[in-house]
This record gives sequence, structure tokens and C-alpha cells, in this order.
Amino acid sequence: MKVFNIVCFLVLVGFACPSSVIPRSTGEQLTSADAQPLPEILSREKEVALALSAGPEHLRQGAAVYALERNGFVKVRDGSNGFTCIVNRDHPLNQKPVCFDAEGTATILPKILRVGELLMQGEPMSEIDSEIAEGFRSGKYISPRRAGVAYMLSGDIRNFNSRTGKVESFPPHVMFYAPNLTNADLGITPEALAKDPSLPFVAYQGPHGFIIVVNNHTKQMHMEH
Repeated sequence: MKVFNIVCFLVLVGFACPSSVIPRSTGEQLTSADAQPLPEILSREKEVALALSAGPEHLRQGAAVYALERNGFVKVRDGSNGFTCIVNRDHPLNQKPVCFDAEGTATILPKILRVGELLMQGEPMSEIDSEIAEGFRSGKYISPRRAGVAYMLSGDIRNFNSRTGKVESFPPHVMFYAPNLTNADLGITPEALAKDPSLPFVAYQGPHGFIIVVNNHTKQMHMEH
């Protein structure tokens, strides 16, 4: 596998999006004039299936599962292998199935649960982002303490791109924890990424940063506006 720049994260790390790798748009748009919607609540069956689709097949049966309800996420299944699967909502229009290992379950999952709770209360993203940032500063949330993995192997990943104002899809991938690692540490620049999208880069630069690796069989996927 090669590390690949998942474009939906470029806005979050301050990089311009190379036009050759902008994901396909689903057509949903959210403008600044729109009121912030609440996240969509899926049927329990669909939510669980979508969450588990993020992990490799051999890990799904033993993984714990969370599902979104009116007041936030609830644990709907205990696990036996240390992995936890959830459809992450880090924006009202996002649906990002992810399966965290034990370290991610202990350190990143609490942040995801809190964001889901605040979104279901209708809190604006700016205030949510501020609370989470303060949570990391105060020690309420902590960075992963060792190397680890979060699987996002689902073929149904939806992400709101603030640059385009649209919900876009992006391919299955694997994330490795890279707390406080920067693109400068990797020698990565926006110009370099625009020229060679296969270069490694850090998404969510900061205490909950990740290095992104796209699944091998998706490397030839054609993506367009």
C-alpha cells in the first residue's frame, strides 16, 4: 500500500486540494446561509452494518459497536477483541465508518462520542471544535500513547468538504496514529502533494493526527468533481 492524500482532509490541514484527486460529489450542499442540520439517524440495523463495514472481515464479529441516537452515541454491542466500530460524525453531514484498535478506543473514541453528543444538541461546529481543542489542552482527551491503527475500509464514506460546500465520497483507507506530527516533519508541501498525490501526509495535524494509507485495490479508482 502507498500513503495517499485523501483530499477531504486537506482543508483540515490547511492544504489546497489538487484538482486531479478531488473526490466525487454526492450533490449535497451546505451553504453559509443554511442552518446547521442535525446528523441523520439511521436505522439500528443499517448503522451497525455501516459501522462494521469499516473493519476487516475477521475483526467484525468481535468488535464493540456504537450507534447514534437522539441524544448522541450509545454502545449497542460489547466487544471481545479490543476493536470498536462507529460511524463517526465529525460534521452534521458526515458519515465516516471507522474501527479503532484498543488504543484508539481508549484515546480517540471519547472525543468522537462527545462530538456526536454536541451535534445532536445542535451546537455549532465552531463551538464544538473549540471545546475539543480545549479538552486536549486540559488533558480531558489524550493523544494515542503508542502506534496503532484505525480502519476505514467501508466503500460508503461521506465527508463534507468546506471548500466546495458539498458532501463527497472518498475511497477505503487505513489510518495510523501520528499525534502532533506535522506535514513539515514529513517534508510535505502543498506543491509537492499537487504534483504527486501518492506522497504521505498528515491529516488532522495535532494531538489526534493520522497518516493516511489508501487500500491497494482502490489506487486506480477514478475520481472527479
